[in-house]
Amino acid sequence: MKSLIIFLGVFVVFSCKAQQTYPLNTYPDDVPAGSYLKDLNNELTPYIGSWNASFNGTQIFLFISKQPHKLIQYGERKFYRDVLSIKYQIKNSLGVILQDTQNMSFQSNQIEHTIYSLRIRPTLNVISFNYGGTNCGVGWGSIRLKKLNSTQISWEYIPNSTIIDSNKCPSGTDINIYLPETKDLIFTKQ
Repeated sequence: MKSLIIFLGVFVVFSCKAQQTYPLNTYPDDVPAGSYLKDLNNELTPYIGSWNASFNGTQIFLFISKQPHKLIQYGERKFYRDVLSIKYQIKNSLGVILQDTQNMSFQSNQIEHTIYSLRIRPTLNVISFNYGGTNCGVGWGSIRLKKLNSTQISWEYIPNSTIIDSNKCPSGTDINIYLPETKDLIFTKQ
C-alpha cells in the first residue's frame, strides 16, 4: 500500500505540467496555450508612473502601472502576459475634469476605456498599446509611447474608428474623444 501511495505521488508530480515562461516579446504563435510571457528584463519598468502633458488647452495625466500575469485571448489561444495598463484623467483649461478613468476597475472582458500594452520594442524604446475607445467604442485604436529619456516619453494616438451606430449607443451618451489625437506629444514624469 505504501509503495502504491509513493507511486501515485510521483505520477501526479510528473504528470502535472508547469506553466512555461517565455520572454515578454516572444511572438504568441510561438508559444503553447497557457504559457506566460514574462517581463524578465524589466523592459516595462521605465514606463511605470504618473505622466503629464498639455495639449490644446487641456491637461492630460497618464497613470501607467504594470499588470503581471494578465490573461490574453489571442484568436482561440489563451496565454498570460505582463502588460502595462494606462488610466488617465483629462482636464480643460479651467481645471474641470472632462474624462477620468483613474479609479475605474475594469472587468476581465471589458474593452471600453482600457489601454493595454501589446508589444514592446526595446531596441527602439517604443511600446505599442491597444485602446478600447470611449463610450460606445468611439475612438478605439492604437497608442505608441517612445521613451526619450528617464523623465520624458513621446505620445502618438491613432484612432481607428469614430463612427457611431445609433442603434448601439444611447442618445445623450458622451462620445467625445478626449485623448490627444496627435503625434510627438511629450509627457513628463511626475
